Amino acid sequence: MRLPLLSAKALVFLGLPLLSQAIFHDEVGVVDFHHELLGLPDSTTTFFHKPRKHEKASLLYSLTDLGVLGAVNPSNGAIVWRQFLGGNTTNGGRFLRAGDGQSWLGSAQGSSAHTWDALTGRNLWWRDFDGEVKDLEILELTGEGRKDVLALVHEGDATVVRRLREDTGDVIWEFRDSGRDIPLQVSTDIESVFAVSLHGSPESYAVKVSVLDPQTGKRTDEIVLGTKGEVHRPEDVMFVGSNSAAPIIAWVDPTLTKLHINVIGTKSKLEFPLAPDTVSVDVHAPQLAQSNPHFLVHTRTKTGTKTGNRAEVYHINLKTKGVAKAYDLPHLAGTGAISISTAGANVYFTRITEDEIILVDSTSHGVLGRWSFKAGVDTQALGATTEVLQKGDVYAFRSAITTSDDDWVLVKNGEVDWTRPEGLSGAVAAAWAEIPDSESLAKVLDEEAHTNPLEAYVRRLSRHLDDLQYLPDYLLSLPPQLLKSVIGTEASDSHPQDLATDSFGFRKLIILATKRGKLYALDSGDKGRVLWSRRAFNIPAGEAWEVTDILVDDSKGEVTVVGGHGESIIVRTDTGDIVGIEQPQGAISVARTAVIDTPAGPQLLSVGSDGSLPDLPLEGIPAQTVVVRGAQGDLRGVRIGDGTTGKPTVSWTFTPPAGQVIVSVAARPSHDPVASIGRVLGDRKVRYKYLNPNTVLVASFGEEENTLTTYLLDSISGQVLSSVRYEGVDGTKSIDCTMSENWFACTFFGQYVLRDGSSRSLQGYQIAVSDLYESEVSNDRGPLGDAEKFSALDPVDIPTAPVLPSVVSQSWILSGPVERLTVTQTRQGITRRQLLGYLPESHSVIGFPREFLDPRRPVGRDPTKEEMEAEALMKYSPHIESDPRFIVSHLRDVIGVEGIIATPAIVESTSLVLAYGVDVFATRVTPSAQFDVLGKDFNKITLLGTVAALAFGVVALKPLVSRRQINLRWQAPM
Repeated sequence: MRLPLLSAKALVFLGLPLLSQAIFHDEVGVVDFHHELLGLPDSTTTFFHKPRKHEKASLLYSLTDLGVLGAVNPSNGAIVWRQFLGGNTTNGGRFLRAGDGQSWLGSAQGSSAHTWDALTGRNLWWRDFDGEVKDLEILELTGEGRKDVLALVHEGDATVVRRLREDTGDVIWEFRDSGRDIPLQVSTDIESVFAVSLHGSPESYAVKVSVLDPQTGKRTDEIVLGTKGEVHRPEDVMFVGSNSAAPIIAWVDPTLTKLHINVIGTKSKLEFPLAPDTVSVDVHAPQLAQSNPHFLVHTRTKTGTKTGNRAEVYHINLKTKGVAKAYDLPHLAGTGAISISTAGANVYFTRITEDEIILVDSTSHGVLGRWSFKAGVDTQALGATTEVLQKGDVYAFRSAITTSDDDWVLVKNGEVDWTRPEGLSGAVAAAWAEIPDSESLAKVLDEEAHTNPLEAYVRRLSRHLDDLQYLPDYLLSLPPQLLKSVIGTEASDSHPQDLATDSFGFRKLIILATKRGKLYALDSGDKGRVLWSRRAFNIPAGEAWEVTDILVDDSKGEVTVVGGHGESIIVRTDTGDIVGIEQPQGAISVARTAVIDTPAGPQLLSVGSDGSLPDLPLEGIPAQTVVVRGAQGDLRGVRIGDGTTGKPTVSWTFTPPAGQVIVSVAARPSHDPVASIGRVLGDRKVRYKYLNPNTVLVASFGEEENTLTTYLLDSISGQVLSSVRYEGVDGTKSIDCTMSENWFACTFFGQYVLRDGSSRSLQGYQIAVSDLYESEVSNDRGPLGDAEKFSALDPVDIPTAPVLPSVVSQSWILSGPVERLTVTQTRQGITRRQLLGYLPESHSVIGFPREFLDPRRPVGRDPTKEEMEAEALMKYSPHIESDPRFIVSHLRDVIGVEGIIATPAIVESTSLVLAYGVDVFATRVTPSAQFDVLGKDFNKITLLGTVAALAFGVVALKPLVSRRQINLRWQAPM
């Protein structure tokens, strides 16, 4: 069906607002919210540390599972500073260390090592290596007044230890061992440096210790500890102590029956029995050379469905290097958590149980302090980092605890000071959802519309009678609402706890799926408050939940999430209650999913890694085409639903030319209304938009020629409608595309040819935009004319080929990369679109006005007055600056964005935007200004006063006017 054409006056009206998108200071936190996150802390890379030696207060530092290094204020949980070190990591390989009394931190991840100012987070130096960093330690006793950095690197088949200067990162010495060992950790004591590695074969590794001179790096001794099949992989060695007066190596046999301990530097190992129902073992030892050489072994047990934990404290004799058990901590229910703290020579252990926190000294089993603590009904402490303070005989503590709910909680003397919802970090998929209460009425009205008039009248009458019970409460709520309306307070400012949509549609639900297998629901009208969280699937350690798609059914109030291994879960959007859950039988690989129409509504259809679709047993599926990626790098159109069966049939295949690889596929959003079918030009003529809803944009990269080619396909017939080629493209950098209405955009790094007649070119990040029209001639509908229906499989008689669009393209140079492209959405599509993207270098979400990315901007001349008035055109400039007014996240530092999604509000002017990844950021954007909502500066009191004054004047003057009219009638004519 053809859509109506908006008048030129309407388009000019929409173009009148200025292009400034900046928000006011008092709108921050009202129209947007930001969860500034770090990720889940690891107890091995989390600690309290004084940023300056003379400071009394400590900061809480952590390098999390997402590769985010940050400092947190322990008093309120606010982030002091943070650095995003790189992509999401789940397999370890992250190290964070702090020298005793030093004002800097050392970190390593991947193949890089850094040092940071502990107070400001400023990077002091950065060094890259040719291999992966396996450990990073601080050399405390250098004899030169410095505390240098030791880096253990796995370069090819060699194990390399480097000593780096504290201040510059320069290499002081390097030790290289080409024995094809697997490096584990580097450790030190007061005399030597130890490089610990695995030597031998996977069937029976031996633990190898290379003893190095700390001044020269030369090997002074080599110790090989035979394990007799006890170690098969690096993960079997659970602990290697470092920077201690007597560092140790600990491992257990595969049956978890014995614990093996070796004091590094000795050639013998000790064995200690474990409980028969042991399921995991952790070792806690001090990291300072001046601390007592005591360590604790924490074992978790499981008998049937009951879990428990116990602990044993051991002492090391520095003279004989012997190890003896000092005392036991009793067996308690639950998994529990234990942390270690040091203060000079004193070593403290803090034990967190299901109902209390216990502080003990390493020298004896006497309890120094006991505090009651209840984490939650279904919440348990998994790990902790503790700071202990002694004042006389009184002990105080504060402990940062990681819970089974993926929260980070700071407990001070048994009381919770703050909680950070770090489980929200690492989001891999998200969706907007309506509040079910508002959708239930729409569903009832729809059902009434499809029944006979008498039945619909009876149902509506009974519904209204039932609603009378809510009339008293409604009448009581009117005065406060009127008062808020008069004083200019938004309804969304009150943030009611009960879920209910507001009149503008700003309040919706945000459904997040994280890589750790959890689902969250946030309230967009209450600053992103977490409504519920649900563990969907248990993801093994070191792996991530690969979510292929997430689909919201607002009519049912349900959300469906499908994973990469065929698993799926359906939950209620308002409560998180599980409606259905399915685990696949056997190994299944789901590359992506497609949304198909069924008699029961939209559903997700799993697509295999080879592009295969399952047979659909449902009958009555309407005929439709699903576009999938094939195993050979091609694109296929699969026809499903012929009225009786759902058996899929391949109808077309698109294979890019030889040497090209498909890097991006985009289609129009499911909600993409078009308010005008044409564009009014400066000469008052109209160019009609090409509005084929069945278009797919395919971007393929040519590796040999370094080219990027975009193909516009008809998803029904597979016909190539248009193609554009770009030269000098760097395929190692991000390439992203999006579509909306009658245009599409792509970003990439490539060669840009200047349009000044010099044929000069530049290399840089670009954004290319193409508009599609039905004809190259104005006031021409093309060969289809005014036809209301058209089939791509049955071309018109003249011409006999498919109708091709007229394409107008243009590209611009950007100041930096732009990723995660999407387009704003509004209810009716009247508001002009805005291209949204993420700036990874500045950690910002940007919204480019469509006027700046208009391919019709005149090149080499100024636009005419008519073009400026009708089309809001401006002169073409090859460079688009990242204007601060375009930054919709303004001063907020949004890191690690994995996706951006938009949804319309009830008011036409506003689109709701969500950016998710490490952080969660949501805001409202108004590309054509907020033309349908009164602003906060609108003086309603003055308006009401004026109306009241006019009403009073009318009432007061009415008798006078009536008397004058009567007197005029009695006067004699002149």
